[in-house]
This record gives sequence, structure tokens and C-alpha cells, in this order.
Amino acid sequence: QVQVVESGGGLVQAGGSLRLSCVASGSTLGNNVMGWYRQAPGKQRELVASISSGGYTNYADSVKGRFTISRDIAENNKVYLQMNSLKPEDTAVYYCNARKLMTSTTYWGQGTQVTVSS
Repeated sequence: QVQVVESGGGLVQAGGSLRLSCVASGSTLGNNVMGWYRQAPGKQRELVASISSGGYTNYADSVKGRFTISRDIAENNKVYLQMNSLKPEDTAVYYCNARKLMTSTTYWGQGTQVTVSS
């Protein structure tokens, strides 16, 4: 079993920055894709960014140029989301997701709140 835990959310003013961290622990993930999703009140959960074991990244158009997803070089099970130039519309609960490519099994964290004030 894999446990996914996020950290780093908080309250920030528009234009500010935050860095989210995610650790997937427990059984090994092997080749995987890890990503960040977010869900604002009254809206569907959406992909923010993802990164594969090989380092391939994918971003939502709304965050391109502002957010950067990265992996810990030494450990395959840690990812980060650097969020710059934050906007009020970035306010949401941010969830980390880990998906094993071999089995397509997906694991979710409990989420961390990001609030951007105007």
C-alpha cells in the first residue's frame, strides 16, 4: 500500500509564491507518474501538473510559465510544485496523486489548502 502526504499549503497574497511538497511512502512505486491536481469550491478537480519517472512534465495551460513541478533527484517518490505569481483563481485544495504505470493503480493524498488573497 502507498500513502501520499502533501505539505506546504497556506495563505499568500496575489503575486506571491508557495512551494508544495508530496511524499509517497510504503510500497515501491516503480515507474510512475506523480502529479498535482486542484479543486476549487463548486468546481471539478483538475490536473495542474504531472511528472513521470523519466522527468517528462505536463502542465495545465492556466499555470504554464508560473508553476514548476519537479522530482527529488535522489528519491523517486518525492515531488514538488513551485508556484509563483499566484493569482486569486489559484485558490483551491491541492491534491497529490501517484500512479503506478505497471498496474495503473492510483493513490491520492488528503489535500492541502492554498488560498491566494487579492
